[in-house]
Amino acid sequence: MRATIQRVSESSVTVEGEIIGKIENGLMVLLGVEEEDNSEDIDWLVRKITNLRIFNDENGVMNKSLLDVDGEILLISQFTLHASYKKGNRPSYIRAAKPDKSIPLYEESIQAFKNVLGENKVKSGEFGADMKVALINDGPVTINMDTKNKE
Repeated sequence: MRATIQRVSESSVTVEGEIIGKIENGLMVLLGVEEEDNSEDIDWLVRKITNLRIFNDENGVMNKSLLDVDGEILLISQFTLHASYKKGNRPSYIRAAKPDKSIPLYEESIQAFKNVLGENKVKSGEFGADMKVALINDGPVTINMDTKNKE
């Protein structure tokens, strides 16, 4: 799994002109699923993301986690995170999992975040929809994670 994590002061996702998910202080997470991904990848990502110390403490130092600041998550499915651009100029998405694999893992990821943060702290996009995502990146702080390349 790949995730792009952005610390936000607000973020929302709109489908067909209607806001379907909106958060204030927290993280907007784009999530891409590969065929090899499984529940272990979800467990690792959820643990890492919710405990990532990227929120400012009282001294302005990034020393607090999403859990510490009682923050929210907006989770958006994003198959293009697995783009391969090695050959030519048109990206290939062959590494991205097909919907029969990625939908259940995306939904499991949503539930895993809810289990840690609480039901009302997790919002999500709509898998496969034409989504418009808006955010105010706070910092800016943006971090990329890959469960197959844990840096």
